[in-house]
Amino acid sequence: MCGICGFISRKDITRDQLKAMNDTMVHRGPNDSGEELFDAAGGYTVGMAHRRLSILDLSMLGHQPMHSCDDRLVIVYNGEIYNFLELKEELKDYPFRSNCDTEVILAAYLKWGISCIDRFQGMFAIALYDKKTDVLYLVRDRIGKKPLYYWIDGENIVYASELKPIMRCPDFPRIINKSVIKRYMYQQCVNEPYAIFENVYKVEPGQIVEFCQGNIKKQKYWDIAKVYAAKKQEPVGTYEEAKEELKALLKDSVKKRMIADVPVGAFLSGGYDSSLVTALAQDINGSVPVKTYSIGFNEERYNEAKYAKEVAKRLGTDHTELYIDERAMFDMVDSIPKYYDEPFADSSQIPSMLVAGLAAKDVTVVLSGDGGDEFFCGYNIYDNVAQAQKLDALGNLTYGVCKLPPFRHIGLFEKLPFRVQVVAGNHDKKTKTQLGGRTYINVIDKMLAEGGVPFKFPIEEKYGENNWQARRMLLDEETYLPGDILCKVDRASMKYSIEARCPILDVNVMEYSYRLPHKYKYANGVKKRILKDIAYDYIPRELLDRPKVGFGVPLDKWMRGPLKERLLEMCSMEYLKKQGIFDAAYVNGFISEYLKTGDKGPASGANYSKTAWSFFAFQQWYSEYMFT
Repeated sequence: MCGICGFISRKDITRDQLKAMNDTMVHRGPNDSGEELFDAAGGYTVGMAHRRLSILDLSMLGHQPMHSCDDRLVIVYNGEIYNFLELKEELKDYPFRSNCDTEVILAAYLKWGISCIDRFQGMFAIALYDKKTDVLYLVRDRIGKKPLYYWIDGENIVYASELKPIMRCPDFPRIINKSVIKRYMYQQCVNEPYAIFENVYKVEPGQIVEFCQGNIKKQKYWDIAKVYAAKKQEPVGTYEEAKEELKALLKDSVKKRMIADVPVGAFLSGGYDSSLVTALAQDINGSVPVKTYSIGFNEERYNEAKYAKEVAKRLGTDHTELYIDERAMFDMVDSIPKYYDEPFADSSQIPSMLVAGLAAKDVTVVLSGDGGDEFFCGYNIYDNVAQAQKLDALGNLTYGVCKLPPFRHIGLFEKLPFRVQVVAGNHDKKTKTQLGGRTYINVIDKMLAEGGVPFKFPIEEKYGENNWQARRMLLDEETYLPGDILCKVDRASMKYSIEARCPILDVNVMEYSYRLPHKYKYANGVKKRILKDIAYDYIPRELLDRPKVGFGVPLDKWMRGPLKERLLEMCSMEYLKKQGIFDAAYVNGFISEYLKTGDKGPASGANYSKTAWSFFAFQQWYSEYMFT
């Protein structure tokens, strides 16, 4: 796990400036750094830089930028290719000088061209420059585990693992892309392919971006809708056969992710996914205890540490837990914009950073259970989606009645209970599974006068899936997982210079999940059915069966208490008019009303805490980066 940045530009960017860009990511790679500049055709200069977190081959033979043996290729790369040893066996003709996976990428490209990406199993963000063809390739892994941004500046390109190096690039204008702010306020993150700045984009998961002589081309080498459609034509056998095959795939995935030349541990929340990953890791390790880490909360309704401790005891891991109070969480607030250098408002980032900091005291690599919910139907929203599909016809009828002249005039629709409004108002075929009332959308619409990309993702029809649960899972895999969950984990772990690996997001596991009948994932109200049954082979049911609990952060309490004055400053008329982004009068009124409204009841201010927090997080980011 590392940080990369670079450029191909006709502008005069010096080595010292490239180094300054690179050093903004020292947290991503504290062990080594490297910068190189060289001339290219058409008056261009190529700059490539790397910050290294040493995981494999800790010697200087793993230093980047790395050149191929014939000096044709130069690469900077962030991530892990877990099957690099198998690939190395196929590439015996190449005169390897190191034992790291970076060199395997170079050898693979020389033999197979850019299609070598199809052979890689892992998480990666790659910048590879081919001197012979004068092409720069920017490549991101299939599900978007590793981040990669790029700025198109006329006929020049600048790229980086984070936005900070791009912001540090000479002449970067820092013009905010106002078209994405409404969606950010609703989704709490800036989703691919967009970024918060104009002319800056994210390489999408499963995408290759080619840059040559000022021209750019994009191609998808792994597309969720297409892969799902193809794999669905290869159904698996019986449930028991599927369970054993999936268990074998997961075990192989965990085993590959335990390969490292540094200490390896695991996050253990006590839930199904992290418990299963830990169980498989302990099974592989045998008598050597796996180091596991969990965070505990003093508030009982949020606390899963006691369950994690029982699971750890059952599995025989070397377990460390840290109980944190509200003050410890609050103290993390000011560090959010430094490490999440784009507006990001998923508040579970705070406990995620805390557990990463705990693990970083002992290990450099941690296993996590991310991906289980999206690929095996684990979120509570999937229950709601199933219910909404059953009520869809009735909802359409209700909506039609409400629009008849006599009922429209009396505002019947607006008088319906909130849940009925959600179902009855859900009539856009492109967003059928993205349930939600118009209330929050209306508020955000008024907060920002300028339009932009839609609040919701109008892409559901492309999945060709009639089962709403399955369709919503695919949507979450393509949007919520990379844009929110994986971004959160990447920045939280990188804050402490540790690498988070996600066995459930192995390409073989993901593609196998598409072959499973939906009833293997969700049956009779039981979510993650097949993952749970595999987990029960290692851990007693009574240790795992309980309602799903997420990381809890008391946002409403904070914004009405210790953050109140800052929030008021952020929404003052003078500040908002100077900023020129939000509707000053409306936002000032909304936040003022939110702060003085009670915290109970359906119309309470507490119901708008997520919207208020999204606003706070944006303004906090703005203060950090737009005034420097």
